[in-house]
Amino acid sequence: MNDVTIRPVAPDEAGIVARHRMRMFEDMGQVPAHLAAPLQEASERALSSLLASGDYVGWFATDAAGDVIAGAGAHIRPQLPRISVSGDRVAEGPAPLVVNVYTEPDWRGRGVARALMACLMRWAAEQDYERVVLHASDDGRPLYLSLGFTPTNEMRWGPPQDGRLGGPRF
Repeated sequence: MNDVTIRPVAPDEAGIVARHRMRMFEDMGQVPAHLAAPLQEASERALSSLLASGDYVGWFATDAAGDVIAGAGAHIRPQLPRISVSGDRVAEGPAPLVVNVYTEPDWRGRGVARALMACLMRWAAEQDYERVVLHASDDGRPLYLSLGFTPTNEMRWGPPQDGRLGGPRF
């Protein structure tokens, strides 16, 4: 990895982050072809605003030529008070959600994502965040487990597409 440099994402680089975001979801099989461009465009608009406000921070890995080969970021989101990770106090304030971790295919398996995550985790500790959360893809899960992340109990639901809600009636 001697030929790789990690640097912060600049506010005018939302388009690169948005492309990584779309490609990441594409790699997971979650983007129908007709929605790839709309997802990338909507992501670029949202990321431009979040980068400008400081509610998104990110890092890029670049090769010797300065080309972006990977990225990782954190969306800093408000959260309700909760019990701290250590279990000994009430934690308040925002918590970073790791998002947009993506490595170009030719660079995968070389430790680039690990280096980006180490940078992000160091930043979070320096900012005194008491936790960092993420949603891991199947491919990313081994990396995050090796970095000390622990699986949690999150579940997901969305209304049925036919509009009929099932389940108990109250």
